Amino acid sequence: MGTRDPMFQGRRLRALLRQTREACGYIQRDVALEMDWSLSKLIRIETGQVNVSTTDLKALLQHYGVVEPARVAEFIDMARASKQRSWWYAYRNILTAEAKVLLGYESSATVIRNFEPLLVPGLLQTEEYAREVLREVTEPDASLDDKVALRMERQERLIRPDGPTLHFIVDENVMHRAVGGPAVMRHQIRRMRKYADWPNITLRVVPFSAGLYTRARIAYQLMEFPDLEDEAVLFIETPTGDMVIREGNPEDPPTISPLSYLETFWGLEQLASRERTPAFLDAALERFETGPGHPPTGVDPVE
Repeated sequence: MGTRDPMFQGRRLRALLRQTREACGYIQRDVALEMDWSLSKLIRIETGQVNVSTTDLKALLQHYGVVEPARVAEFIDMARASKQRSWWYAYRNILTAEAKVLLGYESSATVIRNFEPLLVPGLLQTEEYAREVLREVTEPDASLDDKVALRMERQERLIRPDGPTLHFIVDENVMHRAVGGPAVMRHQIRRMRKYADWPNITLRVVPFSAGLYTRARIAYQLMEFPDLEDEAVLFIETPTGDMVIREGNPEDPPTISPLSYLETFWGLEQLASRERTPAFLDAALERFETGPGHPPTGVDPVE
């Protein structure tokens, strides 16, 4: 795994600072008074509106009783790392705030789970397929080429033998939806076939015969991290905007949690046999090789 994203490091640092303060039983106003700071300075540090200097961080940790050298060094390393530029910095002008957060978490995750009901997961898309998809959601004055380049670089950083463990589940209709035409789909399906054999990647297909299932219309991604203190993160794509939900975060909607979506994902794994995935892919490939007038073969229409 590579270095954790600076945005992830900054969020983790702020969360740990708040948790440490609360564990000491301090409120922000009292800490600011004792440190001879303005209240707004502490609030800006804890909300990430400003970076905390090494000097201020050491003084704050001293006040909280965090004096063990290794622990202090950990906080300082996080603060320094958070000031670096993320790999996606060059694309910052075409990214929403939610997309930046997603890329930060995604770059730092060790396990990523992704369900897609309509389209091939972005991490598995070919350049031609991605261009067709992004063309539909790109404003006329925006750079389609930059969006495609961002998606391809994102793949290069995550789809690799030493990358995170990746679990993908797609609905069967994903492979039969003609995005970009037969040639684009043949290339796309062959790529999915290739990645399905990688040791750190699993690809499953929910068959039509499964009928309607939980959250069948929602595209979502779950990310887990190596440290237990870093809670799981859920990213949901919706027609009205994207959402980033952190487990246990009081600011997020109480009815939506990464844990509930993780349970849904595990349930889908029971419906979607990994062993049958090559047969589904081969059937879809045959359809695009022979034309839409020929029904796919190789997969039983009813289980």
